[in-house]
Amino acid sequence: MEPLQAIPYATVVQITDSHLYAQLDGRLLGMKTQESLQQVAQLVAAEQQEIDLLLCTGDISQDGSAESYQRFANLANSFAAPVRWIAGNHDERIALQQASLDASWVEPVCDLGAWRVITLDTSVANEVHGYLDQHQLSILDEALHSAGERHVLIALHHHPVAIGSRWMDKINLHNAAQMLAIVADYTNVKAVLWGHVHQEFDEYQHGVRWLACPSTCIQFAPQQADFTLDEVAPGYRWLRLYEDGQIQTAVSRVENFKLEIDRNSNGY
Repeated sequence: MEPLQAIPYATVVQITDSHLYAQLDGRLLGMKTQESLQQVAQLVAAEQQEIDLLLCTGDISQDGSAESYQRFANLANSFAAPVRWIAGNHDERIALQQASLDASWVEPVCDLGAWRVITLDTSVANEVHGYLDQHQLSILDEALHSAGERHVLIALHHHPVAIGSRWMDKINLHNAAQMLAIVADYTNVKAVLWGHVHQEFDEYQHGVRWLACPSTCIQFAPQQADFTLDEVAPGYRWLRLYEDGQIQTAVSRVENFKLEIDRNSNGY
């Protein structure tokens, strides 16, 4: 195993659920998703001087088009930081992989100093819920086993713990118990983060921090039984991963955002 690099902390930026279209002016429930993504990217550039990893946690595209992935890839590449991206339930996995500007973008393990980041593919073809197949579970187990002294951050698209929204918790990671059983075998997992839920979430359970990130477009209101849009701005999550295993993290949202959403919609 390579020796740990002596860096005080690593900065990770998570952006998720951009839902881009082939057309530049494509709208999701009234919101122009390319425009909102660009505003979030401008916010990231203004707030984060150095990024050690840009983590893109799924639903990058709404229509699975090559054009949408290429535009997102070009934007991600503009940050001059290592990138990892994974598929969500709206993505076309092959198109996403083909649009990668670097082969490392789809590698499941990324080591940052005293930390290891593991990215898992929970997407299921033609389904909204998530599932980790045996290959992905094996990747997780092996990456945790070989992490040595490194602290671990796990990233995926679907949420593996309940967030308190009944409609969203029906389309979560359906075999979360298998993942959680593997995580429980190791003491080095510090945090698990995901996209999919279009809202902020931050809780400690069983010694692990569980984190969700706002979408770069529409937001879902938390603690709802049925589909409900929230009237808050798009955003992203930043994390500082310290050598001693501590995490500093927060969500940042676009200020003075002109909110254009279809408030009468009952789904997407």
